[in-house]
Amino acid sequence: MPIAKKLPAIFYRTHQGTRPAREFLMELSPEDRRIIGEDIATVEYGWPVGKPTCAPMGLGLWEVRRSLPNNRIARTLFTPHEGQMVLLHGFVKKTQKTPEAALNIARDRMKEVKK
Repeated sequence: MPIAKKLPAIFYRTHQGTRPAREFLMELSPEDRRIIGEDIATVEYGWPVGKPTCAPMGLGLWEVRRSLPNNRIARTLFTPHEGQMVLLHGFVKKTQKTPEAALNIARDRMKEVKK
C-alpha cells in the first residue's frame, strides 16, 4: 500500500488562472526542477518538516529551502491550508536575506487563499 501524503502540494491559482509557482518551476532546468521537487515531496510526505529543508517565515507562511548547483539558492514559499500545501511563490535568491517583495507577494496570495 502506498504511503499517503500528509500535506499534498497544490499550486496557488490567480484570478486569471495562472499558477505563478508552477511557472517559476517550469522556467528552471530539469535538474533544478527535480531537486526542488524532491524537497517539496519531502514536505508532502513528512510534514511537519524543519530545517534545513523547510523553515517558518511567520504568520503561517513557510519556505522550502534549497541550494542549487552554481551557488544558487532557491526558495518556494507556501502555506498549509485545509490539509494541503499551497505553493504560493518561487524565486532564486540573489542575496542572503529573503527579498521583502517576494514575502509580500506570498503574503498577499496567502491572504487570498485563506479568505
